[in-house]
Amino acid sequence: MNRRILTLVAALIPVLVLGAAGSVFTVPFVALGPGPTFNTLGEVEGKQVVDVRGAALDPTTGHLNMTTVSVRDGLNIFEAFGFWVSGEHGLVPRAEVYPPGVPREEIDKSNQQDFKDSEGNAEVAALHFLNLPTVVLVHNVADEGPARDVLAAGDELVSINGAPVAAPKDVVTAVSASPPGSQIHVVYRRDNSEQAADITLAARPDDPNKGYLGLTPTEGARPPMAVTFNLADIGGPSAGLMFSLALIDKLSPGELNGGKFVAGTGTIDQDGKVGPIGGIQYKMMAARDAGAETFMVPAANCNEAKQRTPDGLHLVKVENLDDAVRSLGDINAGRSTVGCG
Repeated sequence: MNRRILTLVAALIPVLVLGAAGSVFTVPFVALGPGPTFNTLGEVEGKQVVDVRGAALDPTTGHLNMTTVSVRDGLNIFEAFGFWVSGEHGLVPRAEVYPPGVPREEIDKSNQQDFKDSEGNAEVAALHFLNLPTVVLVHNVADEGPARDVLAAGDELVSINGAPVAAPKDVVTAVSASPPGSQIHVVYRRDNSEQAADITLAARPDDPNKGYLGLTPTEGARPPMAVTFNLADIGGPSAGLMFSLALIDKLSPGELNGGKFVAGTGTIDQDGKVGPIGGIQYKMMAARDAGAETFMVPAANCNEAKQRTPDGLHLVKVENLDDAVRSLGDINAGRSTVGCG
């Protein structure tokens, strides 16, 4: 009996050690999978996802959903194996998502800034598409730049040295034409109040012979119209396309989606060009699980998307914002669209 007990204990020890190790030690992989999806025409926590004030809005119904990818980190062996066999998740080396030597906080901050930039690009692309007027705004101010004690993010730039500011390039041109140490006269608008200031330029970091103001200009809606995006804790630039479509839908007659459930993904620049994203297969899964029938796919992601398309999901290939709007019109009219096949 004692020999049997000893044999059983000896056999169990490796199993117990493996079980303890598998539940304690983490693997150098992260699991990617379908993430949350949000209707850009709807609300989140009582606020419109795309909130437009100071403009006449057209009623909207249905869905224009942006999609995300979930990232699960700190996996032990058993968790990683479970995600791998699930069929809805994939394992990738952790270094691809969180580069070694870069603090996690810095990566998260960069992803959040990408998301913020995508909101601005989406707004400008939609306004350009609708031929609506824009103004030049201060996007951000450098902490050590000459403008730091005068201008702030969100200020509208009216003129520099008496010349009207009609586009972001006007700011660059005016400042670059003035040497370091010279003063420029800036007229700006903040909280509906026009103000003026003289700012002494520093030397541009990459060209000491040119003036440096220390701010990044961008475009935005002309007051009283104001656009606010109300999604928090989302990173990356891939919601740009769907944000633009939501804004166009709210500011133009009719319904882009025909009241149907459309989802999609894609970066967007201020000229309306749609760019590729990562994790397309997981975003399609999330969209289909949520009830989407149509999915807008950046052209550069089409080859990957068509290989793993969920059943019942119709793919629409998109090169730019014009493509997306035209394709939605075709769907509503019962016409064929350009897919990824």
